[in-house]
Amino acid sequence: MDAPVTVAITRQLPAGHEAEMMSWLNAGINLAEKFPGFLGAGWVRPEAASESWHMLYRFADQQSLDQWEHSPQRQWWRSAAGGLGVVESRVEKRTGIEGWFDVPSSTVLESGEPATAPAPPPRWKQASVIFLVFFPLSVVANWLSREYLADVVLPLRVLATVLAMTPIMTYLALPWITRRLQWWLQGEPPPWRG
Repeated sequence: MDAPVTVAITRQLPAGHEAEMMSWLNAGINLAEKFPGFLGAGWVRPEAASESWHMLYRFADQQSLDQWEHSPQRQWWRSAAGGLGVVESRVEKRTGIEGWFDVPSSTVLESGEPATAPAPPPRWKQASVIFLVFFPLSVVANWLSREYLADVVLPLRVLATVLAMTPIMTYLALPWITRRLQWWLQGEPPPWRG
């Protein structure tokens, strides 16, 4: 089962071309969102005068990402930046559990106003959130395997449990818990304190 892939790209552009850069980035997002598996994108600058532009985009799996990255539409879009003098300085791809703790796209500013991208949550918070769903799910899965698979040898029983738990964790439990605890992960006040 493929995991979603997040791509983070840092691009540099000399000051004075902010409007062109914003148009170019938004054109790329508009093209990408027409591809299957596209999950979202956005960009942010550390401050108004910065020459650095940080762009994030996310696809449902590596195959969907490859379709976008090797498409003629993306090649055309990238070549359109040639006249601007855009330089890619860093590209990073992330998959797996850490992807659930990416900053939600709603906090990525596209207005051109000064903003600082929030840092990922501390590892201990990530581990705590994973534990909150992994422990009860493990208890239930082990109880069910003991009840219904008691005659199956241990390695096969564990395999069945892991095969059942992995998609539940990936597609249901982790997305659910991270949405509800996003305030805590990002160090914000609880929603009930308004």
